[in-house]
Amino acid sequence: TGAVGLYNVGQTCCLNSLLQVFLMNIHFTRILRRMTVPWHAVQKRRNVPYQMLLLLEEMQCGKQKAVSPTDLAYSLSVYKVKLFVQHDAAHLFLTLWNLIKRQMKKPELVEELNDLYIICVQEHLACQKCFSETKVNSRMLTLPLPVLDYNSHMLKSLEDCLQCFFRPEELTDRNMCFCDQCGRKTPFLQSMKLVHLPRVLTIHLKRFCFKKSDYVHKLSHYLPFPQDLDFRAILTENQCQADDNEKAAWQYELFGVVAHSGSASCGHYCAYIRSLTECKWYCFNDSEVRQVSWDDVKCTYGHSKLHWGQTAYLLIYMKKHP
Repeated sequence: TGAVGLYNVGQTCCLNSLLQVFLMNIHFTRILRRMTVPWHAVQKRRNVPYQMLLLLEEMQCGKQKAVSPTDLAYSLSVYKVKLFVQHDAAHLFLTLWNLIKRQMKKPELVEELNDLYIICVQEHLACQKCFSETKVNSRMLTLPLPVLDYNSHMLKSLEDCLQCFFRPEELTDRNMCFCDQCGRKTPFLQSMKLVHLPRVLTIHLKRFCFKKSDYVHKLSHYLPFPQDLDFRAILTENQCQADDNEKAAWQYELFGVVAHSGSASCGHYCAYIRSLTECKWYCFNDSEVRQVSWDDVKCTYGHSKLHWGQTAYLLIYMKKHP
């Protein structure tokens, strides 16, 4: 029946945008359709992935231009996800993901979800006096990329943001760490190395930052992002901890953009998503859905003089050759 919108049932534009990103992803919905259905009515109402499945079926089988996510919103409220408040899309994405994963009963589906979304990195911390080094493996749901460099200068492209994130940082003066080998605080070199990228890569552009006291400021400056992203052309050998087979699959195509308009304290979310079946771009703005062009998506690059304009906040890339 074509792309279907979601009614706003109480400042749910953020939730609606994220739901569209999940449900337009056929790799995710294939996992969702194989979930174990809860037995009891109360469990069904409280189960987030089951309510997502019901919502997906209503969107696909009905003839409406938009449907209401009220039942899903209720199931989320059981887990203290509030309505009638402005959510941060990156935080709500993590909350949704954790609820979906926790309530999927089949271990093999949980593993498939991890394979679909989880990023693996290795954190290195090296003493600059004795050169002893510690390594810690970490798993991440999103790549949280800075949009300012270490000197608070605006970064000019997504590729620059990735380079900044994986660039080693010297920890000196007040930032020195205690070294067990040296028995005192010494300068350290901190670095992050990429180990594994999932089929669906979610990038979080850190456009909200703290200024004076608790005041949150939005960074709206121009930051272009490509339709095609090849990590092998961006990162150096020293920034990767992966074999050639792993790196050969690090080629991505843009699938979705969750964009924010307004200020840090008052705003609105919508989602631009490329249909995997039609290869057409759509803008999902709550109940309103319309086909758009790549030029429309590029309008979310940002503009320092248009603070209330749409600005990309989450970028979702899909592997070209998984």
